[in-house]
Amino acid sequence: MNEEGQSLPEQPMAYQVLARKYRPKRFADVAGQDHVTVTLMNALTQQRIAHGYIFSGHRGIGKTTIARILAAALNCRNPIGSELRPNAEPCEVCESCTEIRAGNAVDVIEIDAATNRGIDEIRELRDAARYAPSRDRYKIYILDEAHQITDAAFNALLKTLEEPPDHVIFMMATTQPEDIPQTVRSRCQHFSFHAVKLVDILGELRAIAAHEQVDADEAALSLLAEAGDGSMRDALSIMDQAIASAPVTDGRARLDAQQIRELMGTVPNAVFERILEAVDQNRSAEVMTVANQLLDAGNSPAQLARQAVRYLRNCVIAKISGITPESTEGAAELLQISPDEQRRTARSAALFTEEELTRFLQTMLRTFDELGYRQEQRFHFELGLLKLVHLRRLLPVEQVLSQLSSGQASSTPRPATPRPTPTPSRPAPPPANPSPTNTFEPAKPAFSPFGADTNRKRFEGIESGHQPTPPKPTPVPTAAPVPPPIPVAAPIPVPAPTPTPSVAEVPEPLVPATPVIAIPEAPAPVAAPIAPAPVAAPIAAEIAEPAPEPITISAAAEAPSKPTPEENDPATRLQNAAVDALTAAGSQTSAADALTDATWEISEGELKIQTELSKTMLRVVINPEAEKVLRLAIRTAGSGELKLSLLPIGDKPIAEKKARAPRSGSAQAKAMEHPVVQRAQSLFHAEIRNVIDLRSDD
Repeated sequence: MNEEGQSLPEQPMAYQVLARKYRPKRFADVAGQDHVTVTLMNALTQQRIAHGYIFSGHRGIGKTTIARILAAALNCRNPIGSELRPNAEPCEVCESCTEIRAGNAVDVIEIDAATNRGIDEIRELRDAARYAPSRDRYKIYILDEAHQITDAAFNALLKTLEEPPDHVIFMMATTQPEDIPQTVRSRCQHFSFHAVKLVDILGELRAIAAHEQVDADEAALSLLAEAGDGSMRDALSIMDQAIASAPVTDGRARLDAQQIRELMGTVPNAVFERILEAVDQNRSAEVMTVANQLLDAGNSPAQLARQAVRYLRNCVIAKISGITPESTEGAAELLQISPDEQRRTARSAALFTEEELTRFLQTMLRTFDELGYRQEQRFHFELGLLKLVHLRRLLPVEQVLSQLSSGQASSTPRPATPRPTPTPSRPAPPPANPSPTNTFEPAKPAFSPFGADTNRKRFEGIESGHQPTPPKPTPVPTAAPVPPPIPVAAPIPVPAPTPTPSVAEVPEPLVPATPVIAIPEAPAPVAAPIAPAPVAAPIAAEIAEPAPEPITISAAAEAPSKPTPEENDPATRLQNAAVDALTAAGSQTSAADALTDATWEISEGELKIQTELSKTMLRVVINPEAEKVLRLAIRTAGSGELKLSLLPIGDKPIAEKKARAPRSGSAQAKAMEHPVVQRAQSLFHAEIRNVIDLRSDD
């Protein structure tokens, strides 16, 4: 009544959403979680109660609901087996059960861990857990979204979880159990919840629609169940929204599939069936026309790509499981869709192979991922659909490889084509079937500065995949000099003589190696096989007893080398003497290397040595002992009294560094004296940088 004594109109009760109104109150009412409910009921019957539970799984599948039912069953005042409570289910009539169901029980504390996630809140919880429950048997803490608790807070709870009081039970519900520390998980019993099957969601929706007096056909309920995506709460929320937007006839709401699709912003799967039919018939224009109609109607490209991915996934599963439009047996477990949609996906799957559907699914998944960060989503969605048509035109790599391998296996070998004569420096390979009369020892390979160039030119002109056929040497009794040209039997055509290679092409070793004559092979026979004619005796004789070919040296090369101007330079002589003395000292190799790279100059009675060392490293490398050896070597060289100045790299260079002549007797000096090296220097103005001595001891 108001202040004037008049009665106020009765206020209508607040509307309660379907997800809360039809929340299960017993273990038997929970859909799709029998493996959890049966285990908990057996534990209650056997009094095997754990002090910690972790309930993990998909959203909206009953984790918190089962935690509340378990709390009511633990604190129910009626014992199991009594008249009011024949089994482990809560009686739902005692004071404890009704308070827990209403959410105002004193000893059942439900905490939102996403908000109370810090160490201070967990410390308060730990301190309060020490006290006994005020009325019920157990003090129960339900931590929802437990993965949000910080690591420090979990560490503060570890000791209580390991050795809790007898009256305390912890229940943690989470969608991300991997974020809970392993030390906490090992102290609790972990129950992993399953996604609710489509059949179970469909049964619940059908029962709720009848109870709410809502007329809904099977296609509409199937769409709602599919939209739930394994979550009962999501399906009930979408159903609540659909009932609110549905037309009312005679006081009853009417749900149909078209209205639910418009509400969710989706399109019928018949559109994707049409697209795949156009892809199968290689009609790109029709694919683009359908995509244009969908996008012009206001559909989101990301939502369309998501639906296309789901439809292609169902097609792949239908193809793998062998489902046909006429028979969809066994498809309920694999395809969580209605029977009509199962037949539709079976029709689409019959158009393609399993590999093609897999490539389609991969392409659309990539398109769906790209739409999340692309500006022009429409263009990328259209491009993704066009790729499906292009993939249909392509042959799989496996098929191409199998065709190539089968074609090579069945084809007849082609006649050998004439190939260029190998480089004369290449040793002839041994024959396939050697005999005591025609075997010979190949020449021992020697190091050549032009070896890399020879190896490169050796394989030029040879076809890929073919190896040159080794010639068959004919045995001859005696040896004779090689006459030019090489006489060959008449039936075998002799190719044109190869022009004489230049010095850069012919390898000239430091130690002359035995030359080997390569015999050009004859082309393969065409009409009838022709017996190879015997090769002239002088050739085989040359192969049997190889003789070193003399090297012609010009008069300039034969003349003894004269001292270079650098060797007459006093600074250079002092540098060589100092480096040799430091090297002979044994422990001063670092100083010898530093002075080798240094620049020496004598000016006005002062010997200036410009090193490449810093001021600090100069004192370390050229220590007092090395400096003593250096001064003694300078005096021994007979240069009189010179003032010695060692300059670090920071000072201004005294002169441009000159190339130092090699020490006498070294490998570099012997290489410089070789006529081949001198010839190369005169032709190419070459510079000797690295010398590798590969001479054998014998």
